[in-house]
Amino acid sequence: MTKPPMTKLKYGFIGAGRMATALAGGLVESEGASGQQIAASDPDKAIREAFAQAIPGALVTDDNAQVARNCSVVLLAVKPQVMETALASLALASSDGAGSDGSRPLVVSIAAGIPLRWLESHLPPGTRVIRVMPNTPCLVGQGASGYSLGSAATVADGQSVEQMLQAVGMTFKVPEPLLDGVTGLSGSGPAFVYSVIEALAEGGIEAGLPKEIADSLAAQTVAGAAKMVLEMGDSPAKLRDAVTSPGGTTLAGLQAMEQKGLGSALRAAVRAATLRARELGAKDEG
Repeated sequence: MTKPPMTKLKYGFIGAGRMATALAGGLVESEGASGQQIAASDPDKAIREAFAQAIPGALVTDDNAQVARNCSVVLLAVKPQVMETALASLALASSDGAGSDGSRPLVVSIAAGIPLRWLESHLPPGTRVIRVMPNTPCLVGQGASGYSLGSAATVADGQSVEQMLQAVGMTFKVPEPLLDGVTGLSGSGPAFVYSVIEALAEGGIEAGLPKEIADSLAAQTVAGAAKMVLEMGDSPAKLRDAVTSPGGTTLAGLQAMEQKGLGSALRAAVRAATLRARELGAKDEG
């Protein structure tokens, strides 16, 4: 992965859990920022201590406003049910011209289902906001995410967020309505893939393989196949055809999958997750 250039931005995380730690760690590991350019707040002492251990040099506190006052980019890495409280602390910090450079910080939300319009309505007018939909493979540097700019966010703001997200995987800028599709595909998708891995492993066990070998073979097979799609430039269909011989074992397996409707089931899973994301977003707007 290409390393982004080191920036002078200071990144603050409100909420210092696993996703915040992964994003901060990606920035440091890719040399996009140093530990001294990172701050995080969390009410839980154990979570703060874990963040501090993972990100040496970072400022760690239980004061959200302190993070907002000292950072150029503030990431809201909290659960949706406490988002309003987090935004209130940001609004309070902004009332005295918060931001280490004298301006209000860029606010980035990674909370699923909370629309930009709602976020902006709970912050001072003109606050620059970006909404991000990451996924859990960010924790191992293999994230797949999407982001959308709020009404006041600039191209440079988008580039700053893109740099951060690229430190832990790949990302795409999309119009906000498409974030529901990102949620349904890559946000919820890891759970669907885990189900596929689990089913493949169970098939191996039924074929006589020990569980630990079947589990490892299934996971590595999915990882290897995905890497071929990403790195070889061929479509999944072309790669599938390359390993499918007439009358062979792969063809027999593919025919069984088609009979059981695996493709239809996965498409339905993405549609259902996308629809639920839209419903949650509409609820928050209301």
